[in-house]
Amino acid sequence: MHFYLKPKKKEEILLTLKALGDSFLKEIEEGKNPSVEIPTRTLRNVRFDEKNRRLYLGGYVSRRYLLHLAQIRSFTQLAGVAALAKKLIEEDKHVSLRETFYILKRTIPGLKRNIVDEQEESNRAVEDLELVINALREQLHINANKLGAVAGNVVIRDRGDLIDWSKLGSGGWSVPSNVEDIEFVKVDAKFVLYIEKSAVWERLHEDKVWKKLNCIIVASQGQATRGIRRLLQRLNYEHGLPIFVLTDADPWGIYIYSVIKFGSITLAHVSDRLAVPSAKFLGLKPSDVKKYGLEKHLIKLKEIDKKRLNEVRNYEWFKKNKEWQREFDLMAKMDAKAELEALAARGITFISDKYLPEKLKNEDWLD
Repeated sequence: MHFYLKPKKKEEILLTLKALGDSFLKEIEEGKNPSVEIPTRTLRNVRFDEKNRRLYLGGYVSRRYLLHLAQIRSFTQLAGVAALAKKLIEEDKHVSLRETFYILKRTIPGLKRNIVDEQEESNRAVEDLELVINALREQLHINANKLGAVAGNVVIRDRGDLIDWSKLGSGGWSVPSNVEDIEFVKVDAKFVLYIEKSAVWERLHEDKVWKKLNCIIVASQGQATRGIRRLLQRLNYEHGLPIFVLTDADPWGIYIYSVIKFGSITLAHVSDRLAVPSAKFLGLKPSDVKKYGLEKHLIKLKEIDKKRLNEVRNYEWFKKNKEWQREFDLMAKMDAKAELEALAARGITFISDKYLPEKLKNEDWLD
C-alpha cells in the first residue's frame, strides 16, 4: 500500500483559514508587514519519490508580503481567495473557478488597480492557497467544470440522493469536479478502467463491458480532470480496486497515464491526493500495432509528437523502465502513432470482445 494522506475535515480547514487571517491581522496590529510563506511551484522544486512513486514539491519556499510593490496584488489575491473559501465553507455553498474570478475582480482601494484582471491570476491564487493550508481546491468549495462519465455496478450517495451508476442510460453518471463528499454505498467491481476518449467509453458502455468484466468504466476527454483523478484514487485506496488506463499509442496518451499514476509537474503539491501509484497501463501500446494488425491504420508522427516523445521517455520514472523504453523505441522506429479507434477496423466490438478480455487474462499491461 502506498502512502495515502486522508483529506482534512471541513472544521480543520476552517480553523486553518481563520488562523491565517488572524496572523495577518496580528502582524498589522503589531506594525509589521503581513506575510505568508509559500512553497515554490517551479520545475527545480519538483521531486520524484521513488518509494511512494509520486511527484512532490521540494523544500524551496518563498515569502510574500503585503507591503511590497511587486507582491501586493498577489498577496491580496491570496487573501481574497482565503476569505471567499471561508465564507463558502461556512455557508456550505460552492462556486466555479470562473465565478471566483468575477468575485475577486474589484478595485483595490486607493490604487486604482483591480485585484485580478485575468482568470489565470485568480486560478493561481487558488493553487497558492492549496499550498498554504495544505488542502485541495475542491475542499475549499471552488470547483472546475465537470467533464467525464462513469458506469458500473456502484451505488453512491451524493448530497442526499442515491445514484446507481448501472442505471443511468447511455450517458452514464456525469462526474462532478468535486467528489470529496460522495459516499460509496455499494461498490461491486473488480477493477476500474479509465479511458482517454469519451467516444471509446461510449463503445464500451454500449457493449456493457462494465457488466461483462465486472468493472467500472470512467472517461474524460483527454487529460483526466482533477475530479476524475480524485475519484480514481478514492476507489483505489478506499475500496482496493486496481486502476487500469486505456489511451492511444502516442506520447500524449502515455502522458495521460503518467499524470494519473505519478501526478503532474504543475500540480505536484497535490499529488498525494490525486495520484494512483499502482495504476497500470492497459494500452494501446506501440507493440500492439503489429500484434493486432493495425499497421495500415498508423498516423505519422509530427514534429510536436516527436518532441513530446523525447520529453516523456526521459522522465525520471520512465528512464529506468526497460519495458517502457522498448515501447518508446518502437514508436520512434515506426515514426507513427495509433489511436484506440483503429481497433474498430478489426470489428465494431473488437475492443470489448477481444482486446480487453485478452489483455486482462494475460496480464498484458505496463507498470
